Amino acid sequence: MKMRDIKILIINPNSNQMMTEAIQRTAVAFADGDFIVDTVSTPGAPEFIDYYMDAAKAAPGMLKLFKENEDQYDGFVVACHSDPNLDLLKEISSKPVVGIGEASMKLATMLGHSFSVISTAEHSIPNKQAMIQNYHLEKYNASVRAPKNEHTSLSAEEIFLNTAKSALEEDLAEVIVLGCAGLSGLDKNLSRELEIPVLDSIVSALVIVTGLVKAGLSISKKRRYSGIQN
Repeated sequence: MKMRDIKILIINPNSNQMMTEAIQRTAVAFADGDFIVDTVSTPGAPEFIDYYMDAAKAAPGMLKLFKENEDQYDGFVVACHSDPNLDLLKEISSKPVVGIGEASMKLATMLGHSFSVISTAEHSIPNKQAMIQNYHLEKYNASVRAPKNEHTSLSAEEIFLNTAKSALEEDLAEVIVLGCAGLSGLDKNLSRELEIPVLDSIVSALVIVTGLVKAGLSISKKRRYSGIQN
């Protein structure tokens, strides 16, 4: 398949329209006319996906979006760094489905000896660590960090720059992963300041899903994602 013919649907698992629009801006800027990309919010989902219960509440809407759009798109992206319901969509899809958490962290292992994930809140740190273990990436992970309260007087960019600097200097990270779709767009400035790769998770997922589609590759249905055979 030629790149210009590829159509990707990004599913924002939450119902926050402002975040959905920000994700779409990042996606369109990266696509730069080379492929088609659309982003949709999940109906009936919470405004943010902060906890496991939020992910559970988002599942019906995500399933509905996928089933309504499966025939019109060549690949799908789950645009929340905790990858909510990613395995469920992989199980029911015959097309590539990529989570931004898995994509960004696995891509980070190709760009340096170790990576740190920068999250938005301290309560999410254990969840990120559990994800890293689930993806068998713990030996590549330098740390998971979130901003401290003393940074609240700074701009958003300064807050996350300082957090990333701590990961770089104290944890010896060589790559930074921005661990939230809401941080999309900060990567270029942070990368220039830190002089190391900083990964936007939306862009990371698009790099992978468009490559899979172009190569004609998708999810194995041999065992784990075989689903119920009707």
